Amino acid sequence: MAVLERVATAEPPSGYGEFKRGWPIVLASLLGICLGLAPMPFYTIGIFAPHLAAEFGWSIGEIMGGITITTVMAIWSVPLAGVLAERLGVRRVALASQVLFAFAFMAMALSNGSLLLYYFTWCLIAVLGAGTLPITWTKAVNQWFDVRKGLALGVSLMGTGVFGIFCKPLVTWMIEGFGWRAAYVGLGLLPLLIAFPVAFVLFRDTDNVQRAGAGGAARAHGGLTLRETLREWRFWLIAAALLPISFALGGPVPNMENILKQAGLTPALVLGLTPLIGLSALIGRLAGGWLLDRFWAPGVGFSILSLPGLSCWLLASPSLDYPTAAVSILLIGFALGVEYDLVAFFVARYFGLRSYSAIYGVLYVCFALGAGFGPLVFGWDFDANGNYRLALTSSFAALLLSAASLLLLGRYRVFADRPAD
Repeated sequence: MAVLERVATAEPPSGYGEFKRGWPIVLASLLGICLGLAPMPFYTIGIFAPHLAAEFGWSIGEIMGGITITTVMAIWSVPLAGVLAERLGVRRVALASQVLFAFAFMAMALSNGSLLLYYFTWCLIAVLGAGTLPITWTKAVNQWFDVRKGLALGVSLMGTGVFGIFCKPLVTWMIEGFGWRAAYVGLGLLPLLIAFPVAFVLFRDTDNVQRAGAGGAARAHGGLTLRETLREWRFWLIAAALLPISFALGGPVPNMENILKQAGLTPALVLGLTPLIGLSALIGRLAGGWLLDRFWAPGVGFSILSLPGLSCWLLASPSLDYPTAAVSILLIGFALGVEYDLVAFFVARYFGLRSYSAIYGVLYVCFALGAGFGPLVFGWDFDANGNYRLALTSSFAALLLSAASLLLLGRYRVFADRPAD
């Protein structure tokens, strides 16, 4: 049987109506994710790293430890954000978190050479910004969309790719013109001036959490509770696969500038190559969403997430030409563009929407552990060996094995709506 199993041969036209009424949710989610905790620290730390190292004498590993600190704090702050979203509504949690995250990010400008202060600021960023992660935005998208769920998620999650495209040239320009401290302030203002106003006006939790069923009785979305989900083998399979996949995809990105420089590429070429990560992630969001609506999601995941293994193998070479580097970066970025979509889609299709935010929050911890420790381990590899070969070759094996394990998930599950609580 082909890996990409066809889900349906025809789709009802109601999917187009979903976008007609749900576009404000998608737009607010796109901007909220674009200027939130998911992409901003991850895509910018590699640009700030040389300046922090030059001013404070920190090693690359010590600087990348900020991402690891964010990960450690996410272990409890992200599930907490999920629980709050279930109880208070995703709108309240997302809006409050946007404001708090913005000020926490600007606080990085106050760094004074103390690693303790540097890491404490990352703690604040992770805790206060947890509500800006896809855990909130994708719940609303999943509730507003069904037929076009994959595409709607893909468009919303394009935010990480959009930020990846413009952030590196923008941050470089701000640092060169105003210094790295001003660049942190400038980045922190973006959520306040762009994402928050749009979300405040357009973003709503759902239009159908409470829907009228037969006889006019209120109905709510069906699915498993968090406790029931934790007894499901599919949940633990997804969690086990996410950890090495996120490590292998997340480790190279913040270190990409240094990886390319170590391979002999000039600074000008490096500056031209690194925005390809965001561009390919953007394409991956759209293509991944389109594929998820039409084909079996685990097959899509295996096909796309195994390809960056080749990228890691190629990037481990001591010499690299421009075309090879470009292809390698495009494959990694494309996979990054699909990863978030897959997690959101898996939760909705295999566990339902009843406890979506709480389930997503726990799975996000697995994702964050890999993505958070990846940059640190890559930095350690460079500090110890002067290159990234060990980390990259390990990532090659991790991607192939973990992506293949997703093929065991089986058919989607169907959950009936339940009486409202």
